[in-house]
Amino acid sequence: MNAWPKSSALLQENEKWIPGGVVSLNRKSEPNICFVKGKGSRVWDLEGNEYIDYQAGFAAAFLGHNDADVNNAVAATLNADSLLMSAGPTNLEGIFAELFVKHVPSADSVQITTTGSEATYHAIRIARAVTGKDHVIVMQGGYNGWHNDVACNVISALTDIGARVSPGEYPIDPLSAGIPASHQALVHVVNYNDIDSIQYVLKRYPVACVIMEPILQNVGILKPKDGYLQAIRDLADKEGFLLIFDEVKTGFRHAIGGYQSICGVTPDLSSFGKAVANGYPMGVIAGKKQYMDYFIHPEKKKRVLIAGTYNAHPLTTAAAIATVEKLADPKADVYGHVERLGATLEKGLNDIFSKKGRPFYVARQGSAYCVYFMDHVPVDFHDIATSHDFAFDKLYREKLIGEGIFNFPTPIKQGSISYAHTEADIAETLEKTQKIVAAI
Repeated sequence: MNAWPKSSALLQENEKWIPGGVVSLNRKSEPNICFVKGKGSRVWDLEGNEYIDYQAGFAAAFLGHNDADVNNAVAATLNADSLLMSAGPTNLEGIFAELFVKHVPSADSVQITTTGSEATYHAIRIARAVTGKDHVIVMQGGYNGWHNDVACNVISALTDIGARVSPGEYPIDPLSAGIPASHQALVHVVNYNDIDSIQYVLKRYPVACVIMEPILQNVGILKPKDGYLQAIRDLADKEGFLLIFDEVKTGFRHAIGGYQSICGVTPDLSSFGKAVANGYPMGVIAGKKQYMDYFIHPEKKKRVLIAGTYNAHPLTTAAAIATVEKLADPKADVYGHVERLGATLEKGLNDIFSKKGRPFYVARQGSAYCVYFMDHVPVDFHDIATSHDFAFDKLYREKLIGEGIFNFPTPIKQGSISYAHTEADIAETLEKTQKIVAAI
């Protein structure tokens, strides 16, 4: 029986005009549910069902859906007739940039894009311009955007990439057709937490940059080993490549200074997005002035282009300013609140699963979490691929959705607590989790 007939009908109707029926095919899942409303920690689907939401727009709605302070800032900007200008500087982009640099210690300056993928694209361009090298190192299990340089090797089948090798690199597993072989030849995939494999690639190719999520949050919550990020920082300084942290997911969700402010490792460049504007479409590239100034390099051959009609659109920029101001407000205590809720959820999940005799590990960083059904802390993608019970994970997520607890119904996808969640939300989530775990 189809529990979401209206959602299915809408998808079929959309398929008449949109390939796949969804404008971002990453949103497609099974079950495929159409959501029509979001407020705070809750979302409602086309059938009228209500859910406690831990999907949060792929972790973007950190303050919660339709946060009043953010929406009021957008409405005020709209009412002031401050719309798209596309000529000259605007006051809002300057206000945001100053605010961003104030709170992200590693950022001397910023440029603003419309998406996180654009920000990572520009970061790689700068790295190539600075170093005069073309090769790029990425992480197996990391996601850094949709463009040719990085659209590969996220949740790969082991039949496509083979067993773990160290030191060494993995075959390219493209996320898309249409990527030229010449692009793929410049990209080298290594496992996260494997410094030996980075050194292996450095000995063989002229590397412009390592681009990585400091925590891999597209395969759950995969954390760095002690000293791993600093070891890459040291290699970058020694070997002359740039270290790029992709903080589109980790950034403002974990700390207002980014995860880099937590781990104490300063990248050369960073990309941000998602939570920076509470789900409004914005990406940010930030970093050291000596590299950011390649956007205005006096030599034409070294100058890096950045352009975009909708970059720093006034409505989006107003949302970002309001978001960062709220995150920085000690009275709001955003990070303290989500940390307390996260700790409660983590303890509750540990209590529930520890009584069931099934291997598990609850991974969490602040408001982001994932339950792995394996008997140890995962260290890299191959560890997850060979140890995690994907079938049970899928069933677990589907049963929770049936109880009104929504996380994306694909195994090892991150769950996201928002500032709008309450202790009552967490208690209800744990109560329903205990119910479905007992049943399955």
